Amino acid sequence: MNETSTPRIALVTGAGSGIGKAVALAFLDAGFTVVLAGRRSEPLQALVDQALGQGQQALAIPTDVRDPASVERLFAQIERELGRLDLLFNNAGVNAPAVPVDELPLDNWANVLATNVTGVFLCARAAFGLMRRQSPQGGRIINNGSISAHAPRPFSAPYTVSKHAVLGLTKSLALDGRAYDIACSQIDIGNALTELSERMTRGVRQANGEIAVEPMCDVRHVADAVRYIAGLPLSANVLNLTVMATKMPFVGRG
Repeated sequence: MNETSTPRIALVTGAGSGIGKAVALAFLDAGFTVVLAGRRSEPLQALVDQALGQGQQALAIPTDVRDPASVERLFAQIERELGRLDLLFNNAGVNAPAVPVDELPLDNWANVLATNVTGVFLCARAAFGLMRRQSPQGGRIINNGSISAHAPRPFSAPYTVSKHAVLGLTKSLALDGRAYDIACSQIDIGNALTELSERMTRGVRQANGEIAVEPMCDVRHVADAVRYIAGLPLSANVLNLTVMATKMPFVGRG
């Protein structure tokens, strides 16, 4: 972990639950001042109260990443109250019902793309701009991808398309950020156990149509991996990192 005279500022989107919450807690433990963004204010404020009770610094800003005006307000408040942003964990995301593509309502498709692609872009764009103009210049963006950025599950077209798009955005940001000391990474996560993924412990549709229970891994390992990337100097980067349950059916045919 890099040591600086003042706490570094991190923003976590989708911070109220799941992977976002786990990563936010890891950043707080690492000494970051953490901005918590998400659509539901109650879990964000609960995290702030928990952090303050432990002598840590956190700020909750309810945000809908699908809404450009909401994202603009988020970053304006960060700049106004904290002065800079050192790290964005671009985590907010949603899925769609696992149904054949011809049965998928268009609204579900649009919501996944609005959240997982446009929302990620809007937050990355705003973070890039702030990191570019702040002094000292630079920062780090870590996008939450998925193993679905590389291989689909059955009946997952919207989510798979969205995560392939995030992969392209990550590479573009990594290239475009070079001139401004802005590093961009992507972490692809497979079967991290959270309250949102607990249903997978009861069985997941496989490529051959069967329903099978899949191994899961502790979400703390994901948080540790993100914290590792966050601790690198801006002269070093992990462009892509996969963290997964060792025995999950990702590598292989079937």
